[in-house]
Amino acid sequence: MAFPVSASLLDAIVLAIVAREGTYGYKITQDVRQVMEVSDSTLYPVLRRLQRDGLLAAYDEAVDGRMRRYYRITPSGEVRLAQYRIEWAEYRKNIEQVLLE
Repeated sequence: MAFPVSASLLDAIVLAIVAREGTYGYKITQDVRQVMEVSDSTLYPVLRRLQRDGLLAAYDEAVDGRMRRYYRITPSGEVRLAQYRIEWAEYRKNIEQVLLE
């Protein structure tokens, strides 16, 4: 059974992945796919929105003769990720009270 993924949860996962290490779009997509199904057409708009909102910063770097866009979390992104983690812990606790008891 698959549960629907909210935009906030996807944002939180992307921020958490980028917070571990600055990384590029394709790698972020692969890391997200370890925990949920997501298409490139879903993820890249999320990256652009998080960048526009000041939660991620992007920079281009040449790799094997091609430019690759890398992302890093900003201080505002770190604050938002901390909020997401608090919200997730509360959400998880509430769901587990119903589902597991």
